[in-house]
Amino acid sequence: MIKKHFSIPGASGKPILIDLTSTEQANSPLVIFAHGFKGFKDWGTHHLVANYFAEQDFSFLKFNFSHNGISKAEGDVFDDLEGFANNTFSKELFDINQVISNAISGERFTKPSTVFLIGHSLGGAISIIETAQNKSINKLVTWASISSFRNLWSPAQEQEWRNKGVLYFANSRTNQQMPIYSNLLDDLDQNSDKLDILSAAGSVSQPWLIIHGKADTSVSIDHASSLNRQQTQSRLLAIPDTDHVFSAKHPWTEENLPKPLKHACDATIAFFKEPD
Repeated sequence: MIKKHFSIPGASGKPILIDLTSTEQANSPLVIFAHGFKGFKDWGTHHLVANYFAEQDFSFLKFNFSHNGISKAEGDVFDDLEGFANNTFSKELFDINQVISNAISGERFTKPSTVFLIGHSLGGAISIIETAQNKSINKLVTWASISSFRNLWSPAQEQEWRNKGVLYFANSRTNQQMPIYSNLLDDLDQNSDKLDILSAAGSVSQPWLIIHGKADTSVSIDHASSLNRQQTQSRLLAIPDTDHVFSAKHPWTEENLPKPLKHACDATIAFFKEPD
């Protein structure tokens, strides 16, 4: 198994940190994984997921969005809170487009035969919007995706956010209060059409599998149902008795994937291997 670590320029010139896990197989299909809110490429089980896909002859690329708050190549500490505070959804769209463009250029590694996209939670929403407008993506899988950006906070929080210019999001793992400036709300207002997840969902023409845990209390499975209704050609897999991260956690010290996450991975791999 081959591991590569590199970076490319992202939004506002900040680096996008990238890991690539692959086998010796030439021109293998590439899976790109986009993490969610307060997520990062080295969270929990992500390394095991990368290895699992590589064992099935996929190359697996995971990356940190440029403004996710982590500056170190293999870190799990949010040491760039100013970068995190300046994040917007348009910046994440810029980043994911940069990652895909770099991947298909063949500049850093062999040009893949096919490009598949997996997005988790907020990363799922970014992946939906990107897939709707980027025909370089052959198939899409979303894991526990949101269906609206404004579901991430309450109306009362949004009003406070606008009044104070900043809102703090608690990170229970690190005990940090993580700031985001109201520029994010301005971005939503100024780019409301581009950032309409449900509208983008209706425009996705590529094969799309929606996976969601039935016991997800962070993002209700109603989000998955809304996405599935919006794009009737998509498929919905509801995994029983599992949460927003498919029973994983950070740090993850076990050698194997939790069963619900393995279920999600197996369904994703089978979907990617289906003939077009």
